[in-house]
Amino acid sequence: MPFFFFFFPLLWTPSVDEMHRKVFVLSVPLVCFLLVTASLYLGRDHITRLSEAYLPLHAPSSLKTTSTETIPLPLSTTSVLDDSPVIEEPPSYSTLDTHTTSTIEVHTTPTISSTTSAAPSPTITKSAIPIANGSVLSTERITPYIHAILDPTSKERPRLQCPPLDTKRYKDLQKKKDTRGGKNDEHPIDFFFALNLRNVVGLLPRLMGSIVEAIQFLGPERCALSIVEGNSPDGTADVLVALRPFLEELGITYFYNNSAINPSKGPRIRKLAQLRNLALEPLFKKKVPAADDTTVLFINDVAACPDDLLELALQRRKLNADMTCAMDFTYAGPDPTFYDVWVARTLAGDTFFPIPEDGSWDNAWDLFRGNREARMRYDAHLPFQVFACWNGATAFSAAPILSGLRFRDPKKDECFQGEPQLFCKDLWHKGYRKIAVVPSISLEYTDARGKDIKKLKGFTNEVIQHMEEDKAHIEWQYEPPEKVKCMPSFDRQTWLPWDESLKR
Repeated sequence: MPFFFFFFPLLWTPSVDEMHRKVFVLSVPLVCFLLVTASLYLGRDHITRLSEAYLPLHAPSSLKTTSTETIPLPLSTTSVLDDSPVIEEPPSYSTLDTHTTSTIEVHTTPTISSTTSAAPSPTITKSAIPIANGSVLSTERITPYIHAILDPTSKERPRLQCPPLDTKRYKDLQKKKDTRGGKNDEHPIDFFFALNLRNVVGLLPRLMGSIVEAIQFLGPERCALSIVEGNSPDGTADVLVALRPFLEELGITYFYNNSAINPSKGPRIRKLAQLRNLALEPLFKKKVPAADDTTVLFINDVAACPDDLLELALQRRKLNADMTCAMDFTYAGPDPTFYDVWVARTLAGDTFFPIPEDGSWDNAWDLFRGNREARMRYDAHLPFQVFACWNGATAFSAAPILSGLRFRDPKKDECFQGEPQLFCKDLWHKGYRKIAVVPSISLEYTDARGKDIKKLKGFTNEVIQHMEEDKAHIEWQYEPPEKVKCMPSFDRQTWLPWDESLKR
């Protein structure tokens, strides 16, 4: 028998078609084996990654909380005007339902004495709160972000390195009010932090780290944090969801909302206004007790240090301002230029730098041309009054929000403009006319460029040391400019009455 099989190929020669069929039959199992092997090699992160490219991202069911009154998670809202949003059931991901326990160091700032000039070393406590795999990031990839956010000294994630907080300068912000308000005669919060975040997971260690540090300094019981996230395929939602129990452990009231509102599709300004209102919803729906003198800090996705945020709040209080704004910059070339020129308007109603009819930014270096007072105060790092600003970060009174003011899009036949400019316009219309820019605060939108702008302009704590604070007082002008520049696009500019559309 062996002899027969040895000579079998010599006795019978298969046809070409039969050989092709044999090769095909033998190849299929081999290809399948190679595919399985390659999939295992690529790692669990890629295997468990969701294929849905469009958000909202859903938290795994293991992260659901029964305390939905304070932390609505996950919420998919199609309209910010809907008082009864539908909570969608998250899909079942068997590979995502397991928890991995990670030991995280939670840093709590001790009580600050009035003589302290620099931030003391925080008290370090161990926390064994479990972190689950997210819908994009695994536990191992989420954990360094959480650690960096909670620990100001962490080097686990790259970020702009901020100087120690000058606690002596901001000690007045720690003073609690004696006023009472809200349901059940609760103490109103003093600070409400609001953010809209999208696709900024790399910025979270700096931005969220600064917010957490500022809240711990001010007192968690006096603050609330509201974040609306959406359209982020980079894992931003995973980190913000995983952060919740750690913030709760620190005593921070945290509202998180995952929204399906997508400004890139449909009426952009209307949807941006909806997102901003959604972030303010816990305030005007009285989910937290608030008062007219509660300060709202609305922060964009900027590389901000704790003193940037506290300086905004401090200047609002010292100036008795209705709203204060930072200065934000971008690196369109080798040198930085002021970024929010489409929104910001001087007290004369003009843009912060001249833009010719061709729409170029060649004159971006020439800030406040023709506005000598603003230019002098800008150069001296002194606050100055404006008609409209946002500039990356703002602090404003909660009074207009509690009285019904909301972000909106332009009315029919109204100049097409951004929702922050319309917000300022409505503030003026309602009598809130003390709006100021605080030029000692310079912000950028990335950690790397944030480092560059701080090196060029100075960290806030450095700049204020050279500021003549006795000259910081503003003689407020209560009459608005007769006309404000309307600029639907940089190459289309006209001058229109400041209260256009509000008279009707």
